[in-house]
Amino acid sequence: MIKSRTAIIRFISLLSIALVSVNTYAQKVEWLTWEEATTLAMNEENPKKVFVDIYTDWCGWCKKMDKDTFQNPEVATYMSENFYMVKLDGEGKDPIEYKGKTYKFVPSGRKGYHEFAAALMQGRLSYPTTIFLDEEMNMLSPLPGYQKPKPFLNIAKYFGDDIYKEKDWQAYTGKGK
Repeated sequence: MIKSRTAIIRFISLLSIALVSVNTYAQKVEWLTWEEATTLAMNEENPKKVFVDIYTDWCGWCKKMDKDTFQNPEVATYMSENFYMVKLDGEGKDPIEYKGKTYKFVPSGRKGYHEFAAALMQGRLSYPTTIFLDEEMNMLSPLPGYQKPKPFLNIAKYFGDDIYKEKDWQAYTGKGK
């Protein structure tokens, strides 16, 4: 009986160590509020670009992208190193300041939408939509719809590594003329 108890304790100990090791290697995205990201972008000596994930609580594809794409270790590591990551509720109620203008919630139908989310999505309310902004908070591109990890990372690197400044998207992907 003592041998089996010792074996069980060893097994549990090894399992605990293995789980801690796996969690250590998993990078997790640190989501910021819009205010936190703008403060960092304005005050850091070498600011990062800004990435905005526009979602709603009811959006199944938004939840799938959170789970599959943003929790992917390679995606999470790259995004955390190169972008301030912002979660923005497309139906959020709090006012948001951007470039001297205050954006508010607009009641519409059963719910409504946030003016800032609509502005970033260029009037096309589609969830999820991800937005890439440069270091000075200027729009680089909105990206509507669910994105799998590898294609998303390819797009993120296009903006994050400043490739967009030298190559158009077709040349970068090799899908040009």
